[in-house]
Amino acid sequence: MGKVPTGVLEAQVVKEFGEQWTKFQDNTGYYGSLEVFKDIVGSLLPIERIKGKTVAEIGSGTGRIVKMLDDAGAGTIVAVEPSEAMGPLRKNTENIKDKIEYIQKTGEAWSRPELDYVFSIGVIHHIVNPVPTVKNARENLKSGGKFVIWVYGREGNELYLKLFEPIRKITPKIPHFVLLSVSWVLLMCLNLYVWLCRHITLPMRTYMLNHIGKLNQYSRRITIYDQLNPTWARYYTRAEAESLLRNNGFSDVRSFHRHGYSWTVIGTRD
Repeated sequence: MGKVPTGVLEAQVVKEFGEQWTKFQDNTGYYGSLEVFKDIVGSLLPIERIKGKTVAEIGSGTGRIVKMLDDAGAGTIVAVEPSEAMGPLRKNTENIKDKIEYIQKTGEAWSRPELDYVFSIGVIHHIVNPVPTVKNARENLKSGGKFVIWVYGREGNELYLKLFEPIRKITPKIPHFVLLSVSWVLLMCLNLYVWLCRHITLPMRTYMLNHIGKLNQYSRRITIYDQLNPTWARYYTRAEAESLLRNNGFSDVRSFHRHGYSWTVIGTRD
């Protein structure tokens, strides 16, 4: 069987996330809090700088990050979402719809020039060829505007990848109801692992205690399902994540290793 064309694979991932976010629509508790956003951007971007700014988010899903940007005081928010999740996104942001511009297009196809910030949190690593999306983000930023991405990291995930990459070759192909059952079983395992991390030093302990351990059971299950569902996911090294921005028109590229398992990267359009 030949290699699946990039366009076909990316369309499949959009479809998968559309289905996922129509089934998991809630962004409850810590999972949807401003504290998580602060944790993601870290010292790269003090959130007070977002206040009153015109910002965009690529891959808005059910509006979790959009609502965080609102909590951070953004003036206008451009929510870019290509999938069927546009329905839940509009529903979840109904109370702030007057400050949101909804665009149902893919990352490389939307247009809203003169933005102060563009964010893509947890999306770039699911795009087979992210270069057009990164270049388009740059085109929509004003001079001095900043692009912030958060991606899975390869450093710190070595054991996880050895254990779960073989499983992920299978899980995107199984029916939704089966995947739900699998996620329930893995939730019990995750709960046990979090408990153990509170008592002994284990791999990814910082992430388990400072993020997963703060999530309610529903949000933990979303996190598990999110790992198992998509056909495509890439784990970036720090060099790869920084080069993605640096090689596509961004300067002053900086990053930090969030909880030792993922990379947040920021770059500036000259």
